[in-house]
Amino acid sequence: MTPATEAVVLLDPAGEPIGVADKATVHTTDTPLHLAFSCHVFDEAGRILVTRRALGKLTWPGVWTNSFCGHPSPGEKPRDAVARRAHAELGMELVDLELVLPDFRYRAVDASGIVENEICPVYIARAVADPQPNPSEVVEWTWADPQAMLAAVTAAPWAFSPWLTLQLPQLLPLAATR
Repeated sequence: MTPATEAVVLLDPAGEPIGVADKATVHTTDTPLHLAFSCHVFDEAGRILVTRRALGKLTWPGVWTNSFCGHPSPGEKPRDAVARRAHAELGMELVDLELVLPDFRYRAVDASGIVENEICPVYIARAVADPQPNPSEVVEWTWADPQAMLAAVTAAPWAFSPWLTLQLPQLLPLAATR
């Protein structure tokens, strides 16, 4: 890998690191288990930021999803990775970052056959300001009522990323107590 290559951490079934791979080549029809994270951002009014993935994304292009996701680089602290991706995807600074679903894990296959296979700890955070998204990452965004989002993903899970449909029901009861 060259210095400009973004790497992901490969994991064994127990979640232990076993190597690294080029992010550009790891997401295939046989994606190995790797480390990721998801973050759900709330505003002062308690609304949740949902984003629509850019149409050029490899997996689930154009689908509505959580605020943002990413992969920690080898040796990078998870909190640093979240801050890095918040800035890179959404041009945002976050406060009150909290790990709420440390053991979240999923495997999903999109319509093109590309597989997501991740151990993906889930964070919540609070926004300092509205996002200024990178158009290569996010095509649309909105602040939504969390209960309305839960109703939407329950009624039409096919319209959202699989990780959002799995995370939101677990996340909202925890976020409500914070």
